[in-house]
Amino acid sequence: MEHTDKYIKEKHSIDILKANKFGIKILLITVVGALLLFYVFWPNSFLTKLSNLINPEGTWDFLGGIFTLFIVLVIGVIAHELIHGVFWALFTKKGFSSIKFGILKQYFTPYCHCKEPLKVKHYIIGAIMPAIILGFIPIIAGLMYGFLSWLLFGIFFIAAAGGDFLMINLLRKEHMNDWAKDHPSEAGYYIYRKNV
Repeated sequence: MEHTDKYIKEKHSIDILKANKFGIKILLITVVGALLLFYVFWPNSFLTKLSNLINPEGTWDFLGGIFTLFIVLVIGVIAHELIHGVFWALFTKKGFSSIKFGILKQYFTPYCHCKEPLKVKHYIIGAIMPAIILGFIPIIAGLMYGFLSWLLFGIFFIAAAGGDFLMINLLRKEHMNDWAKDHPSEAGYYIYRKNV
């Protein structure tokens, strides 16, 4: 990026509560859509698989399933932030050393922060990749191979990308070659437009 005095700097914030509500809406839409598609592709096994998820054969199976689910979701949340970092690092001068991870304590929300400005198009790539890798790909694989657990995993991580989708929705209105920089302490970013 060139010197910032050649740019107009503008702050854009994402409300975490709004992002969570948006995530719930996405969750509902994705659940209905994905489960309907699963039923269309796998009508004979849908009810059996759903029944096995809801009513396991014993208490230990149920507790083991809950524990496994918890571990998978924790690993998935960590992977979500790592994917942001890996893809943003591809477009920075300093690579992965420009990436910072942490937790917004007031909301107990993990985050990935890029310390360097990125072109809007590169920022969007890094923002969308967790939803693609952890959400859309598992849903498609679950539909193709009849794995309801993959489908449910993908649904969860589509919903978890609610804040990312809100950010992308704001950024898509910007010029793709302008610069965006993560806000260091809030959910949001600064946009740098050329001062003409």
